[in-house]
Amino acid sequence: MKFSRTSELDATDRAILELLQVNCKQPLAAIGQKVGLSAPSVMERIHKLEEAGVVTAYVALVDARRVGRDVAAFIGVSTDHPRTIGALEREISAIDDVLECHHVTGVHTFMVKLKAEDTEALEALIERIRSLEGVSRTETTVVLSTAAERTRIVLGGEPQAASEPRRAASPRARGGRSR
Repeated sequence: MKFSRTSELDATDRAILELLQVNCKQPLAAIGQKVGLSAPSVMERIHKLEEAGVVTAYVALVDARRVGRDVAAFIGVSTDHPRTIGALEREISAIDDVLECHHVTGVHTFMVKLKAEDTEALEALIERIRSLEGVSRTETTVVLSTAAERTRIVLGGEPQAASEPRRAASPRARGGRSR
């Protein structure tokens, strides 16, 4: 079975994908109960979704602050020539603290999301990116608080957005004062 677009997924596939995105460690029997299939049938569908490249990985979502990555930032990276794009994409993506690297339209060539231990580590990361051959300029935006940060892609399956675990609200969002 080959899937090239989500429109080719049936309602059961979508529901299974929604449930996996909410909690990929839940028992197959529990997923099956929610979508009306046996555990072996669920496993077969999941295997087909994996084989088709729809499901690409299973990961643990880690609270960055609890593991010492307190500073989140976005860095807009501009290049001096289009021929450097491929090499820069690979070099930037290879930096451990880089979470996302997107080739974008607009003022910048790339938009990079990263999380660093502190501002000193962020400064070192900025310098590292600036020193890459082909980078003409960078513009950094430091995140003060995060209202939403999701990994779930809404597919129109069973679970609602409210069932996805959310990141704790910032003090400002809870009605407290920020410093």
